[in-house]
Amino acid sequence: MSSTPLPTARPTRADAARNYDLLVAAAREAFAEHGTDTSLEEIARRAGVGIGTLYRRFPNRTALLEAVYVDEIRSVCERAYGFSEQLPPFEALAAWLRSFVGYSVSKKSLAGELTVALGKDSEFFTACKTNVRDAGELLLDAAKADGSVRQELELMDILRLVGGITMGREMEPDQAYRLLDIVLAGLKA
Repeated sequence: MSSTPLPTARPTRADAARNYDLLVAAAREAFAEHGTDTSLEEIARRAGVGIGTLYRRFPNRTALLEAVYVDEIRSVCERAYGFSEQLPPFEALAAWLRSFVGYSVSKKSLAGELTVALGKDSEFFTACKTNVRDAGELLLDAAKADGSVRQELELMDILRLVGGITMGREMEPDQAYRLLDIVLAGLKA
């Protein structure tokens, strides 16, 4: 995996790590269901912990949003490494881009709120982008090496195309995947 550490750290003490994981999972679910303005009390309740426990781990809403976002970025990167081990290069790249589209379609409000709070050029987003870029480069380089994609391709161009697909306000997942299939056809050598 990338040598750039992601910007939030999971606690190491067992009980603190368990509460951290419970809170991040509860927040992820609540944000997906009701948006990022879900009350912190509701998130603590879902996690089965007190509000004081939430505030000890996450002193404000932005800190909780960061933890959920980093957890999602970590998952996106881990999928890239998993696909690289399990699939031929082009299929690994395609599978990762499909998972990236799925992630992007569902996480617009989370990234938007964090961008407002932290700024798009913040150290937080820079570290997250570096990790995603490193994971994607691994897949793209392997596909270039085996000749299954065009040699002149650059990962950031591909990610911008994928980002463009998922930016539509009313973009349905089925339509996003159809558009991605068009992009994937254009990547082939």
